[in-house]
Amino acid sequence: MFLLYGGLFFLLLSRFVFIQYTGTAEGQVLSTKAENKYSREQTLQASRGEIVDRNGEIIAQDTLSYKMIAVISPSATNNSSLQRHVSDTAKTAKVLSEYINMPEQEIKDLLDKNIKAEKYQVEFGKAGRDISNQVMEEIKSNKLPGIIFIEDLKRLYPNGQFASHLIGFALKEEKEDGTAEAVGKMGLEYIYDKELTGTPGKVEFKSDTKGFLLPNAEKMVTEAQDGLNIHLTLDKTIQNFLEDAMNNAQEKYEPERMTAIVADPKTGEILAMSQRPTFEPNTREGLSTNWLNEVTEQTIEPGSTFKIFTLASAIEEGVWAPNATFKSGSYTIYDTTIRDHNVVGWGNISYLEGFQRSSNVSMAYLLNQIGEKTFNEYIKLFGFGQKTGIDLPNETTGIIADSGPVERVTTTYGQGTTVTPIQMVQAMTAIANEGKMMQPYIIDKIVNPNTNEIELNHKPSEKESPISAETAQQVKEILASTVTSEKGTAKKFKLNGYTSAGKTGTAQIAKPGGGYYWGRNDFLYSFLGMAPVEDPQLIVYIMVHRPNLELTESGSDTTSEIFNTVMERSLKYLNIEPENLELATPIEMPNVIGENMIESQSKLEALGLKTVVIGQGDNVVEQYPEANISTISNGTVFIKGQGDIRLPNFKGWSKRNVMVYKSLSNLQIDIVGEGFVTEQSLTGGSIVTADTPIVVRFATPEEVTNMETNEEEIITDLPQD
Repeated sequence: MFLLYGGLFFLLLSRFVFIQYTGTAEGQVLSTKAENKYSREQTLQASRGEIVDRNGEIIAQDTLSYKMIAVISPSATNNSSLQRHVSDTAKTAKVLSEYINMPEQEIKDLLDKNIKAEKYQVEFGKAGRDISNQVMEEIKSNKLPGIIFIEDLKRLYPNGQFASHLIGFALKEEKEDGTAEAVGKMGLEYIYDKELTGTPGKVEFKSDTKGFLLPNAEKMVTEAQDGLNIHLTLDKTIQNFLEDAMNNAQEKYEPERMTAIVADPKTGEILAMSQRPTFEPNTREGLSTNWLNEVTEQTIEPGSTFKIFTLASAIEEGVWAPNATFKSGSYTIYDTTIRDHNVVGWGNISYLEGFQRSSNVSMAYLLNQIGEKTFNEYIKLFGFGQKTGIDLPNETTGIIADSGPVERVTTTYGQGTTVTPIQMVQAMTAIANEGKMMQPYIIDKIVNPNTNEIELNHKPSEKESPISAETAQQVKEILASTVTSEKGTAKKFKLNGYTSAGKTGTAQIAKPGGGYYWGRNDFLYSFLGMAPVEDPQLIVYIMVHRPNLELTESGSDTTSEIFNTVMERSLKYLNIEPENLELATPIEMPNVIGENMIESQSKLEALGLKTVVIGQGDNVVEQYPEANISTISNGTVFIKGQGDIRLPNFKGWSKRNVMVYKSLSNLQIDIVGEGFVTEQSLTGGSIVTADTPIVVRFATPEEVTNMETNEEEIITDLPQD
């Protein structure tokens, strides 16, 4: 017995010595095994980058949601007075089916299957993710054992149906390790998926077998890196004006399709963009098989709006004679007869009247004077038949129809040749911007939120000028006459208080199998216009495909209702007041950076500009608008110095001006409502810092009127002496 126990002790001692010396047992490194047993790692989620408008207003962002998990292992309840695992799968399934999108029987089968497989916990896939706080609290109120919730992130589009084909959407996708990550599926979310996707972080620490942090154990933290933020040129307010107007037109006329763009002709920035049919990105409700952004990826035959560029070519070539006459009605070339929309014509009329009446025949005669080859060169100079270079993928070029004399004639009035809507807007910038054609763009900048570094910064880009400033001015005046003349086709596009200019279009729509549709409900109706004529601030292009028109309605009803509403509301929002138009003249913003604040203020006010001073320093360190940008007399400019900031009286300010002030001053200004300022939390003249919370409330003119009416009613109802 002594030898037996002595031998066993010797073997055990030898084993201890061997393990201590080599650090291995049964071929495994014990330090590594211990590290694996006691080391823990928690993932730090990274937020997907935000998509915001030009003023920093949220368009797409990650928001807090919850993921539901069912703990099904009885071991979770060991040494606990409370039950911490699912035992009654039937009851659990019945309750959960009332809150998540999964049938009761499917939930029960999922739980039973994994309990049988002795799993510790189970998730519910898509149905168990993106749970709101309200739903989570309701589920918790049922006190189901084993049902727990983990914080998660959900992609949110707070504006709902808002430039949906441009913005697109992102959806959670399961990864090989069982985690889920938002992946862009469409639009900017897809195009910039790599930039928007963040890098998760992690926390590494040592714990006991139950997961509690060991005393004196170090934690190693690798911070999560959020995705890049994309700042768009879109203006949320103008985009909402456009969405509302298009919704009204959709409901009233039930067209097959609609597309619309609002742009700044001085910079090429796209301020609003939308199409119909559209969809709700949070739910994808309304999403059809058409995932194309029709502004850049789909071509159309533009119709008579294209006559703008035929006219510009004729004026630039010096062959435009507005008072010369021609025989309207029809024009024959070889075996093809070109006809006006009024088949019999208007007799012998001037070329100016021909343009105002949108005569196809006048364009055919003009082509003879311009010359086919020269006209084709102008069309290319205006950017047709080639990509604009807008910062969106899959841009198509369209086709200039010049295979024969007939095709060249039909191109003059926009039939046969195909273009994209964005090409039409780009070409129109040359007319509105004194001959300077601006490249359109939608991405203002891309910013790294982890470092605040600007990764990409777009600036306005001027292309080769197709026409002179003098030609552009003449074209503007002629386009304005289509609105003001009794013979003009654009009389319905006259604005309240503002001057407008533009060209209507009625184009045939090609059938898939060849030929064209025909009938008042089978045309593409369009309008390409600008306002105010004296110094165009906005270009608006609208296309309505195959609307349902009553016998008393015309195609221009559909486009004018959108154009007039969007243009008038947007110009007011941009502080271009109707009553100041007669005094409004274009002014090129001087460079006052580095100059004395008081002298700069006097200099700007001498030009007829209103100044807002931010800070009290001696010299100007920042200005808005920037130098050399065109503004109008009586407009508002901002100059920033250093030192204390005295809060202005915001009452009556537009939202845009408050946003500019907020951006330049870096103050914490919370904006509530739409329209114009009615209240502010701190009185004007208060000295504020970056840490001072400020709330500014807005109301629309209609809301202000209602408030005033209610006040009058209250006063009227007071008892009289």
